[in-house]
Amino acid sequence: MDAGSRAQMGLGGLVRRTRKEQGLTLARLGALTGYSAAQVSRYERGISPLTDVTVLRVFANALGIAPQALGLTPRPDIRHGHTIGPTTTYPRLPASRVAGNDRWEDGEDPVRRRQLLANLAVTAAAAAGAPILTGGRPPVNDAALGEVLVGRIRDAMLGLHQDLTIPSGAALHTDLARALTDFHTCRYGSLAVRLPRLIHAGHARSDDCALLAQSYLLATRMLIKLDEQQLGWMAADRARQSAETTGDALLVAESARQLAVLARKAEWHEQAMSIALTAADHPGLRAGGPDHAAERGLLIQSAAYTAAKAGDAAGMRELTDEAAAIAKELGGTILLRDHGGGFSPATVQLHRISAENSAGDPSTALAAARAVAPQSLPSTERRARYYTDIAAAYGRWGHRDDCVRALLAAEHHAPEETHARPAVKSLVSGLLVSGRTTTELRGLAARVGVLI
Repeated sequence: MDAGSRAQMGLGGLVRRTRKEQGLTLARLGALTGYSAAQVSRYERGISPLTDVTVLRVFANALGIAPQALGLTPRPDIRHGHTIGPTTTYPRLPASRVAGNDRWEDGEDPVRRRQLLANLAVTAAAAAGAPILTGGRPPVNDAALGEVLVGRIRDAMLGLHQDLTIPSGAALHTDLARALTDFHTCRYGSLAVRLPRLIHAGHARSDDCALLAQSYLLATRMLIKLDEQQLGWMAADRARQSAETTGDALLVAESARQLAVLARKAEWHEQAMSIALTAADHPGLRAGGPDHAAERGLLIQSAAYTAAKAGDAAGMRELTDEAAAIAKELGGTILLRDHGGGFSPATVQLHRISAENSAGDPSTALAAARAVAPQSLPSTERRARYYTDIAAAYGRWGHRDDCVRALLAAEHHAPEETHARPAVKSLVSGLLVSGRTTTELRGLAARVGVLI
């Protein structure tokens, strides 16, 4: 444990000791501070870093702790009605670190494996035996779609689409709805036309910050999916700035979630956890309706995935269970389809698959997959994610044929998604070099643009 982590545990421990000395329960301290009991527990245990000055002052005031004991100045400098000093709403991020390689594990219950494979058989067979692409386009087009989409988003962000006509506000919001549909149905060729146009138009229409925020949020999701993290940071920060201008709590929270995802992918786990959980407990979300509760669930899911990546399987399961409880309280309705693919009990379970696999337990990941009915997922994009997550779990385990079968099922549902994603290309490349190849695998490799 490094010095920073020990310091965080020390602050959390001080809060816990003071709470117990005063005879307060987690729920009571949560009521006094405006946080959930679960969030207070995370602060006390050091799972959520106590780095935000505002949060520290809330606990100092609720428990009567001297500000100096929490590293705070006794009296903030107030000038003209404003507090003068540093802010930590979005923590400064450290230098990136290089991740270590995951280890594959052996062994699996053959009965359980057959149950899951039965779910894949029909779609995999259809993918292997039927043409995937329509309109006579060569397979290389789909494989290159990611590069085309990234290039066009980058040009739009740099202001290089100056010859475009700016439609009316109503037409732009219709175009945004169609772009979101393109994302959900994995029509990335169409999205490569609509999304850059929306970004350019959003900048040209300075009176519609919500349109620009939503356009940049969609761009960030695509850039993360296509593993373009540097450009993703720029898009996410522009989304945040536009969202904060609107004052829309949902847009602000979703921009924080995207920043948390990017921090996690850079392996800045402490910062990713802090961003997600701080946003989840923001009063603007806690005081809202079902959509606001769903956004809290999405943020808690993001924190759970970060815990998995950091090697904290118990923390991941605790957070995932918390998200699942929120989804259950919302009655099972699919909410926020345009934020991370939607929030419902089924999407929480989908998240659990990849989180368990990232925590190093492909067996539990596949058990979670068996609890998901693909048709219950809200979009083509989410169903493709389901099958690629299963493929990743089988790939981690070294079950090559099962991995290929799951990838073919993903391809059947969403060819452009499967062919364009770097994660799929990497998985296929690993299969090609790690053992025997089959006709199905070689065909898939050609379609995703991986050289054999």
